[in-house]
Amino acid sequence: MLLKKNIPFKYVFGKIKYEILLVAVYTLVIVLLHDRFNLKHMAIPLSVPMIMGTVISLLLAFRSNQAYDRWWEARTVWGAIVNDSRTFSRQVLSFIDSAYDGEDIGHFRERMVRRQIAWCYALSQSLRGLDAREGLDRLIPKREMSHISKYTNVPMALLELHARDLNYALKQGWINEYQQVQLDQTLSRLCDGMGKCERIKNTVFPATYSLYIHFALNFFILLLPFALIEYFGLVEVPMVVAIAASFLLIEKMAIHLQDPFDNKPTDTPMTAISRNIERDLKQMLNDHHLPETANADHKFYVM
Repeated sequence: MLLKKNIPFKYVFGKIKYEILLVAVYTLVIVLLHDRFNLKHMAIPLSVPMIMGTVISLLLAFRSNQAYDRWWEARTVWGAIVNDSRTFSRQVLSFIDSAYDGEDIGHFRERMVRRQIAWCYALSQSLRGLDAREGLDRLIPKREMSHISKYTNVPMALLELHARDLNYALKQGWINEYQQVQLDQTLSRLCDGMGKCERIKNTVFPATYSLYIHFALNFFILLLPFALIEYFGLVEVPMVVAIAASFLLIEKMAIHLQDPFDNKPTDTPMTAISRNIERDLKQMLNDHHLPETANADHKFYVM
């Protein structure tokens, strides 16, 4: 998902429109009952919701910080994936240099780089719960598409193909043992980044903590009209709505940030990052004047 510089007002308040409508109706009913029947005993001391509001603010701040930490960790991991993808492609293109002329060499280097682009897209799709194979046919050949269809974890299957091709290149003498070790270390960092993303994705934020905050917040909003009725009368309706909206938006923000791979405008912009990786890696390929052979079957890994 692409992050926008300006998030639409409609999108922000669209997340709490039903809650705000209920708060407005509830507060209006309290005001009408108070004015029509002159129910003075309905009022409560303002200090009661003030104390609750202070406690809830601290709890929401803690939750928001924890949610943002998850989001920032995800973004940091993808920053490392960008660097490692560029490093891997640079190593492939420089280690297997012009000293090894031949069409097979050119196809081999291009296939490795294109597969790395496909890996980035596959990982982003997989983390969002989408079909990780969608769109990969433009980057990898049909034989590889058939191979990865046997795997539940498509990014892992692509890394395995990387490893097989590196082993083949070593046997062919296209790279030496030291270069193979460096390339394998880069693959290990990519695998480590994938594992970190999966850990963030699969680690659920404590449900009991979220439930307690939500319950306390609702109770605070229920008490708020009774505390303001003596001071503002009918004007308290927009005031309660504004206060409730502030707390509800902070809660919603924390909920969205706590899952940075949930395919929302607030998630980690993996698609945009993958496109940048594709742009950079294809420019590296163009500098090496490689032919376009993305849809050709090949023989460089052992089935």
